[in-house]
Amino acid sequence: MINNLEVRNLAIADALDLQLSEGLNVFSGETGAGKSLIVDALELLLGARGSADLVRSGEDSLLVTAWWKDQSASRRVSTAGRSTARIDGEVVTVKELAEYSSPRVTVHGQHASQELLGIKKHHSFLDRALSAQVVEGFRSAYQAYTAAQNRLNALKQSELERNRQLDLLSYQLQEIDEVKFTVGEDATLQEEVTLLSNMEQISNGASTAAEILSSSEQNALDAVRAAMKALQGPAKYSEEAKNLLSELREALSTLSAIGQELVSLAETSVPDEERLRMLEERLGKLHRLQSKYGPGLQDVLHYREQIAMELEGLESQNADLSSLEAEIETLKLEVQKRAAELSQARLTAAPTLSVRLEAVVQALGMPNARLMFEISPCDLGPNGLEDVVLLFSANLGEQLKEIGAIASGGELSRVMLAISTVLGSDTPTVVFDEVDAGIGGETAMKVGEQLSRLARHKQVLVVTHLPQIAAFATQHFKVEKATNSEGRTVSRVTRLNDQARLFELARMLSGSTSSVAVQHAMELLDSARALPLDV
Repeated sequence: MINNLEVRNLAIADALDLQLSEGLNVFSGETGAGKSLIVDALELLLGARGSADLVRSGEDSLLVTAWWKDQSASRRVSTAGRSTARIDGEVVTVKELAEYSSPRVTVHGQHASQELLGIKKHHSFLDRALSAQVVEGFRSAYQAYTAAQNRLNALKQSELERNRQLDLLSYQLQEIDEVKFTVGEDATLQEEVTLLSNMEQISNGASTAAEILSSSEQNALDAVRAAMKALQGPAKYSEEAKNLLSELREALSTLSAIGQELVSLAETSVPDEERLRMLEERLGKLHRLQSKYGPGLQDVLHYREQIAMELEGLESQNADLSSLEAEIETLKLEVQKRAAELSQARLTAAPTLSVRLEAVVQALGMPNARLMFEISPCDLGPNGLEDVVLLFSANLGEQLKEIGAIASGGELSRVMLAISTVLGSDTPTVVFDEVDAGIGGETAMKVGEQLSRLARHKQVLVVTHLPQIAAFATQHFKVEKATNSEGRTVSRVTRLNDQARLFELARMLSGSTSSVAVQHAMELLDSARALPLDV
């Protein structure tokens, strides 16, 4: 239930701080005192339009905050018409605020009974009288069926694009796999291509070098031999000359070996055009893969792994398509079975529920009222195999019509009160405004009795001008106008103690607080307490 409700700068309410209780919370007061501002505040938490006209004159914004134990929700509306919503202090959208509050609070009143005005929700009233197993069985089956249908539709809508992607990825995977490369192969091949491309230059260079060393008229070997001959005489007398002669002898041996190697290199460095062509062709394939999927061969391999996984997913989707179609046929049979069970349960429950609701509505000041659930076949949908419309007539001789089209605000509120007491409310807190429109006397006592019965299981807030209803209150608030220190009119809400409550009931009964009026108020309280509520 709502523990606390704070209102700041909403119309003439500058600052209201309400501690609400379990049971029946009644708000009474003179016309124009601001009783319905409580309802307006809660409707803002339920996502109602936040008009700048609601902001108190001279203020920048209004603020409404409600607390449920340790949780809170608030809505601020500025004079510019902008709204800020919060849940537990965190900023959310107004839609999210409404989704948070609507399972906690239901408002029935002059703004008014939206569930009755919306034909699409009428089936929910009838379904609340059915076995939860039947209703939930259909809903679960329908949700599973529609979810599978949505998956199938999504697969079919993307089938053409998926097949195109399959073709493309299959081609790319084949293109990569046909090359059968290894990482680093391109560098090895490039080295060999460079070598083969320069064989002629290598051969010519080696041949020229060999000739310079040993074949030309003035070659290196002859020069070294001449130098050795020149040092043979001095070597007999000079240790240093002897050493140099030895070194020349070693140099001659080395140069001779180099010469032979140069001749061999020149003879073996023959261009292999066929091998070069094959290598360049292989490199070309590798470079094409790198330019499309690279830049490096490692990147090409990584890309191959990615498209292989994607191909597997796409192929499994195609497999899903056929299996999903079979699954949908099974789900369709199940949902049709569940819908048929729901239809039978509705047809069985509708007459009995109509009679029960009719009896309560007639007791609430509409003795000639009639109610009936009209059930008509339709195609399978989220609500089953039929449309359900609540038909209503308030007066004798009038034709039953869709309730939202002909019922007044007060009539709608009393029908919702009947539904809430007969079927129970979907939310822990239920608010009624204008439920007492056009009634009085014994009928008002019946309305008060119904509200009190509902309040045994729910937190109920009621705005009323009738003492017969206020007499049933668990907690009674008085709403009145006052003048603040600035000389401005404000709305004040006071929680009444027992004595103040007697005086308020006396005022509501006769407009005065005379001893006679107070005595009447005491008698009214005694009558309210004496009425049985467990019927």
